[in-house]
Amino acid sequence: MSTFWSNIVAVVILLNIVGCYLLIRWVAKPTKGESNHGEPTGHKWDGDLEELNNPMPRWWLMMFYMSIIFALVYLSFYGGFSDNKGLGNWSSAQEYQDEVALAEKNYGPIFSKFAATPIEELAKDEDGKRAGQRLFVTYCAQCHGSDAGGARGFPNLTDNDWNWGGSAAEIEQTILHGRTGVMAAWGATLKPDQLNHVVEYVLSLSGRKHIATDAERGSKVFATFCAACHTAEGTGNKLFGAPNLTDNIWLHGASKSSIIKTITDGRMGQMPAHKEFLGEDKVHLLAAYIYGLRDNK
Repeated sequence: MSTFWSNIVAVVILLNIVGCYLLIRWVAKPTKGESNHGEPTGHKWDGDLEELNNPMPRWWLMMFYMSIIFALVYLSFYGGFSDNKGLGNWSSAQEYQDEVALAEKNYGPIFSKFAATPIEELAKDEDGKRAGQRLFVTYCAQCHGSDAGGARGFPNLTDNDWNWGGSAAEIEQTILHGRTGVMAAWGATLKPDQLNHVVEYVLSLSGRKHIATDAERGSKVFATFCAACHTAEGTGNKLFGAPNLTDNIWLHGASKSSIIKTITDGRMGQMPAHKEFLGEDKVHLLAAYIYGLRDNK
């Protein structure tokens, strides 16, 4: 947050505290025409139930004042005014860094031990798998699901279909540095009949129901616009993250309408890098867990 907005927030906080104090003083102060303490106010319910003008209990009033004093002391000590660190020289960022350093001191040796084991071996280690699973549930399940089965736009990690390569080293590189997958939009380039033909050809590559004559015409469109990334056979290219079109695994949907949308509008996928966030040792353990989720024979 900039200094300007920090100062605005500080002013709003102070105005609220001052407003609370003035409100308490105004409520506690007798008003003109008000009945004396202990006397009826003139309000009646159920015929004979009267409201008396009794002051707020002293202890209750003191609690309001103590709350205001506590707020001022707390905000001064913890830097709640503007963007300073306060009298206690405290900051949430520093507290987080201290906690991370303490966790690294306590658990770092454990992850270092796992890091010394090759991924292929670590994937079969029971302790390693349990530790890797906890990391996965914490950092990966939000996108890939707790069972690693994936979802629309998020790949299934339990099969053998890997756009960027499924070897132990390639999985580790994907987690460390992230991946950016881009499918170009061809809607403005292809004519409507070309689009329909290439869709039929793509369907034919995976053995799905298609119109043979249109697929034959689409093969020429595919060779011109698609083969550079997906290869002439449609088997994909892990250098670009281009998927294999000859299997029946579809990241963004397998219906004909989904394929049309993919070719027309393109797709954009981002796998964030975790090297700076998790560190290489944790990524090594996480890669081993993921590597062991499917058949690696």
